[in-house]
Amino acid sequence: MVKAIRINSVGGPEVMEYVDVELGNPGPGEALVRQHACGLNYIDVYFRTGAYPQPLPAGLGMEGAGVVEAVGQGVTHIKPGDRVAYAGRPTGAYAEARIMPAAILVKLPESISFETGAAMMLQGLTVQYLFRRTFPLRGGETILFHAAAGGVGLIACQWARAIGVNMIGTVGSDEKAALAKAHGCTHTINYNTENFVERVKEITEGKGVPVVYDSIGKDTFIGSLDCLSPLGMMVSFGSASGPVPPFGLNELASRGSLFVTRPTLFTYAAKRNDLEDMAADLFSMIESRKIKIDINQRYALKDVAQAHRDLEARKTTGSTILVP
Repeated sequence: MVKAIRINSVGGPEVMEYVDVELGNPGPGEALVRQHACGLNYIDVYFRTGAYPQPLPAGLGMEGAGVVEAVGQGVTHIKPGDRVAYAGRPTGAYAEARIMPAAILVKLPESISFETGAAMMLQGLTVQYLFRRTFPLRGGETILFHAAAGGVGLIACQWARAIGVNMIGTVGSDEKAALAKAHGCTHTINYNTENFVERVKEITEGKGVPVVYDSIGKDTFIGSLDCLSPLGMMVSFGSASGPVPPFGLNELASRGSLFVTRPTLFTYAAKRNDLEDMAADLFSMIESRKIKIDINQRYALKDVAQAHRDLEARKTTGSTILVP
């Protein structure tokens, strides 16, 4: 028996239960992983609340790192004893150990700790596809990135600095502004005291930016469109404030023939060769020390409810891990 978090209904943090789970043997295409750390991400809240539906009862969590203990038939890219990390479905990362699809596991270099692996996979791979593939950045661009002091945001700050991109980041406090700047954000905007649209126009001398990366959703969507230059791209990759309300396509035409995309990591990493290339790029950025993963919060697995409360209250910065 191992300890794991399960939900039998959707709702607040209190629906998460710390229970005993019996694991069998991995089946074809599966692996048994003993986890050293699990990642905490806002997408976990979406599954807990039912914003992203899944059959119940269910597990939560989509990111972790540990050691392979057994593999099922047909699994050849990993073996027992391998250090691995992952980000992907199905949910169930909040556990001491789990049986899971081997296809989403990648080998974790010895130079990267389990805690760093668990803290960086979903957030780091998200920045990787946003910057390398969704709107490929070449260097020299000025971009807008919301929630610059969050887990994804702090990685984005460092990645942008490493490739020569001027990043304008929105934050919720002066303390978070200082944190984002320390990680490479060129300009910060405190959305609680400043109008981010006006500030972006001021910083860009009225030109706007070619791309906005927005994980906030409802509260920032229209303002983000107003920050774009003609033919610019709105990348809406999350909805922390709620889903984007319906809007007419003329909203895009009237602002200069804009583009909008709603990408997900799981589409970009669906093919094994793409996943391996993305992970290799991320690992290279970590090993070269161009990016440092800040684990600013650690919670015991049994204290996951408090971790969710702090995450939703925007009390966290950088990455957060759960320790089984």
